[in-house]
Amino acid sequence: MKVLLTGSTGQVGYELARSLQGVGEVVAVDRNVMDLSNLDQVREVIRSVKPQLIVNPAAYTAVDKAESEPELAFRINAEAPGVMAEEAKALGAALVHYSTDYVFDGSQPSARVEDDAVGPLNVYGASKLAGEQAIAAAGIPHLIFRTSWVYGMRGKNFLLTMLRLAKERDELKVVADQHGAPTWSRTIADTTAQVLSQAHAGGREWWVQNSGIYHLSAQGQTTWHEFTQAIVEEAGLQCKVLPITTADYPTPARRPTYSVMSSERLTTRFCHLPDWKEALHLCMR
Repeated sequence: MKVLLTGSTGQVGYELARSLQGVGEVVAVDRNVMDLSNLDQVREVIRSVKPQLIVNPAAYTAVDKAESEPELAFRINAEAPGVMAEEAKALGAALVHYSTDYVFDGSQPSARVEDDAVGPLNVYGASKLAGEQAIAAAGIPHLIFRTSWVYGMRGKNFLLTMLRLAKERDELKVVADQHGAPTWSRTIADTTAQVLSQAHAGGREWWVQNSGIYHLSAQGQTTWHEFTQAIVEEAGLQCKVLPITTADYPTPARRPTYSVMSSERLTTRFCHLPDWKEALHLCMR
């Protein structure tokens, strides 16, 4: 099976390039080859590669910047996945796409399930939701994995930022009233590979039965403040981590207060997901 992987130098894409090696022949492209803001280029690359499967971790992920660049965010996160879905349909291919906990408004202190009402608070979340809807509307075999608070040892992410700051400063002030589940990029990639191995074995009937949205985030929950404390402890640093409120740290984009998601649909059908602390420990080792 030929697999087209987008965003291969991103934190999830890099891990997928490794994890998907057992799934098929992986054609990994980065933004220099396939820029999702260039929809004609997206079509050209897909038509040239002719994959049986497209895996799309590439995205516009600058949450705050998206508030001032909504057209670009929607082109990359909504229109480009829609084009991928159209091209996949023409080829008879399947599509794997990644979305976000930010499609929810986070107003209820209970874990969101896939069928819960959505209501994004910011442009980023709205653009990702539009991408989900474009893929579903195409009527193709697809998997949409909503994930949350993604981190890893590559790229720009919360873990690397906190490690850098904790080495530079004696204390950090971190928001303590937003709840979620930090999810390691390698957990996302390895889980994707496990699910796709089952899909490959099950054939077209598997896709008929299992296409749709799944929540893919680490088990358990925490706050940005507790996550930072765990990072500092794992790194053996002496930096003090102090709690603050969202109001103390205003940002251009509003964040959900409670964006914990239930991954029970995925774990019941396919595979186990680790606790966030367990994954963080492995990542930092």
